[in-house]
Amino acid sequence: MVGWIQFLPKIRLNKPFIHRKIGLLYILSVFTSSIAGIYMGFFANEGAVASLGFVILGIIWLTSTLQAFNQIKKGRINSHQKWMIFSYAACFSAVTLRIYLPLLNISFEPSSAYKIVAWLCWVPNIMVAALISRKLKL
Repeated sequence: MVGWIQFLPKIRLNKPFIHRKIGLLYILSVFTSSIAGIYMGFFANEGAVASLGFVILGIIWLTSTLQAFNQIKKGRINSHQKWMIFSYAACFSAVTLRIYLPLLNISFEPSSAYKIVAWLCWVPNIMVAALISRKLKL
């Protein structure tokens, strides 16, 4: 719930102390949630296809967040911003899953819908993050 605040220029530029504190809270939240998500991914319903989708999502979320943290520690603001766009795209998969799953359940059997959503909830988000990063020239 704190990630989106970090993209507000007024907070980021005018109140860097708040940006850093919220960022640390985000990093701790991502670390805890992504590790739990990776673990839970191994036990996902509907087998290996769904498991692999959720495990990869957790790895991308954790890795992109740690990369963003490493980049800001080195003073590489543009690279930090790029990695945070990817991190938040992975984070937002929780929202997109909840949007797509009911729609997929209308069109497919629940077992098939779950396998599809395990990938659909994050792959398009990452693609959009790549387009945003490219457009912003980060």
